[in-house]
Amino acid sequence: MIRTEGDCVEWVFPGQPDAVRTARSLVRDRLRDWGLDDVGDITALLVSELVTNALRHATGPIGVRLVHHPGGLDGVLLVEVSDPLPDLPRERAARPEDEGGRGLQLVASSARRWGTRPGGTGKTVWFELTVPE
Repeated sequence: MIRTEGDCVEWVFPGQPDAVRTARSLVRDRLRDWGLDDVGDITALLVSELVTNALRHATGPIGVRLVHHPGGLDGVLLVEVSDPLPDLPRERAARPEDEGGRGLQLVASSARRWGTRPGGTGKTVWFELTVPE
């Protein structure tokens, strides 16, 4: 499912493993359409991490939303990943031998800002990237 409106696009994916690949591909395509190729790689990587987290910890649909706020010399790209699990994630320090646990660390170190918020039926993890205009 896709919904677009100007500089905003939303998708909802079933809670299945191919959601990660599909989300990454759709995000790259949309950023290319918006002329934001410069942040395509990092955005796709962070979306992959968050969708993977949603698949691991929640059941049900996963929402991905991109909002481009152009302005001045630089604009902002807001990215949101939502799932039906109400528990807010915590950033944790992964040990070198850990297989996972680095997704939120990667988001925190790569994004301009990031956070979480509860929703009516779950939660949203969001991040912002500065994009050149």
